[in-house]
Amino acid sequence: MAHGRVVKGVSFVGLRDVGDPVELATHYSDGGADELVLLDIAATPDDSSTMLEVVAMVADSITIPFTVGGGVRSVRDAAAIIEAGADRVSLNSAALATPSLITEIADRFGSQAVVVAIDAGDGVVHTHGGRRPTEVQTIPWAREAGERGAGEILLTSIRQDGQRTGFDLELTAAVRDVLTIPVIASGGAGSAQHVAEALRVTEAALIASIVHENPTGLPGLRREIESFGIALRPWKERA
Repeated sequence: MAHGRVVKGVSFVGLRDVGDPVELATHYSDGGADELVLLDIAATPDDSSTMLEVVAMVADSITIPFTVGGGVRSVRDAAAIIEAGADRVSLNSAALATPSLITEIADRFGSQAVVVAIDAGDGVVHTHGGRRPTEVQTIPWAREAGERGAGEILLTSIRQDGQRTGFDLELTAAVRDVLTIPVIASGGAGSAQHVAEALRVTEAALIASIVHENPTGLPGLRREIESFGIALRPWKERA
């Protein structure tokens, strides 16, 4: 998301507007998504009220859990998002700058409410929407985030993001192997087969481009994923 709208790009650049967040969230909730993730990639203090309004409207419109990230720099920021209706908050750059923030939020709201998002490229973590590489190694940082109290890791391959050529399964498996908490694979979903491949190495897969262009096509995608032998959470399709 950026400035109250849903956007999507390729490898974190070339962003285009793909719709209203509340409308899309409702489509996905009704269409069989297990959970939703809203990441504000242009978050600034001036935009915080707009994002909280979106969070509240989404919470009133859907029946599935959702995570919100972007601009979470303190326990107060996390509290505002959770009080607006989100189930979890996602930390990225702020967690790298102040790793103790993970523990502080987990201590207040529980580990299940804390997701640490890792934008990975060339073996290191990137910040600021994937634009700035750091010297922090991806796998050790994922391990530390788990040890500090994260309940989930949202792992995005910058190289694969928006490419629709499949997830970075090697990276996903390597991170999953050092953790005892769930890892959400992100970046690269282009087909049901890609999602099925990811779900064979980790607990969850995030999809964006393939449903943003066809928000009502999610039920069919679920059926196709299941045809590859993947057991998804029970969901009753609307008549």
